[in-house]
Amino acid sequence: MRTATATAAAVTTTLIGAGAAAVLAGRYAADAALRPEPGHPLPGSPRLSVHSAEGDRVVLTRSLGSLRLGVHGLTAPGLHAAVGPVLDGVPHDPATVVRRLLRVTHGALEPGTRVTLTPQVHCGNPRTALGLEHADVDVPGELGPLPAWFVPGARQTWVITVHGLGAGREHPMVVMPFLHGLRIPVLSLAYRGDLGAPASPDGLGHLGESEWRDLDAAIRYAVRYGARRVVLHGWSTGAAMAVRAAERSALAGRIAGLVLDSPVLDWHTTLRNLLAARHTPAPLVPFAVRAAESRAGLRADHRAPFADPGALRVPVLLFHGPDDTLAPWEPSRRIAAARPDLATLHTVHDAAHGAMWNADPGRYEEALRRFLTPLM
Repeated sequence: MRTATATAAAVTTTLIGAGAAAVLAGRYAADAALRPEPGHPLPGSPRLSVHSAEGDRVVLTRSLGSLRLGVHGLTAPGLHAAVGPVLDGVPHDPATVVRRLLRVTHGALEPGTRVTLTPQVHCGNPRTALGLEHADVDVPGELGPLPAWFVPGARQTWVITVHGLGAGREHPMVVMPFLHGLRIPVLSLAYRGDLGAPASPDGLGHLGESEWRDLDAAIRYAVRYGARRVVLHGWSTGAAMAVRAAERSALAGRIAGLVLDSPVLDWHTTLRNLLAARHTPAPLVPFAVRAAESRAGLRADHRAPFADPGALRVPVLLFHGPDDTLAPWEPSRRIAAARPDLATLHTVHDAAHGAMWNADPGRYEEALRRFLTPLM
């Protein structure tokens, strides 16, 4: 009897130890998934090899990533370039893809260089990258000054742009020339965890659940300096921040509309996808998701953004598609179906997370023009 009892105790101790180890490992994976990495490509972003680059052409290893439609950035340490569409009819090895090389911002596309395909097309600031005059401003936030770019315009409706996961203020520059052409002032915000901005108190990202207050500060700044109304244009977690601001801000009455690109509206699935993209061992994923939700303050009883489409009060334009592997597009479809009076879904196929503009800039900007015209 004593032997059986001892064996049972040993097995129990082993199981408890293994369980505790799994919980600790899950927490470690959760912190890694939530820790902001501005300017670093998202996990799962296509890694490609450069075969050659000459004139206006670059030859890359053939893959689903190198065949993506539209305009994209290529990044590596010390390197940024922008590429356009795949060039058909150009002689090349079947194992490669030839794309239009738009520019090399800095660095060199040497043969053998490993690059990452990203939605960030521009590098620098609105003046150096786009030739647009702008002011570097500080938005007073609850944690300290938040750096922002302000591109002036004649209209009294401002657009406030908010980047998402793995990006920074440079990503929203893809829409700045279009908005500037409409004479709309643009405020492009850096928020907690970004380079140059205050760190989150716990050093982690919260998928918009605390970051929205920095966007609220940007709304107050815009109103203080002449905006009659604002349109919030957010990507990924920036889109979740925009939804939270519309739900919670004391200045919600000044929000004329929301533009949500690849919005994170189902954080549970996004966390699972993010952890999987970081190659978290499958048995640890459930522990890591629970740990991440707890660390980010996303309790089981916490309402997700747009949990009640009936509460929607302003027009919403959603850019999303079925090929987004980080933020599922089902919530976007549900909102558009539930509120056709206010919500419009612009479906984008063959586009990665945060890359809806990149897949087809012309169609994206036309949808944006139709949405913004009555709000200006």
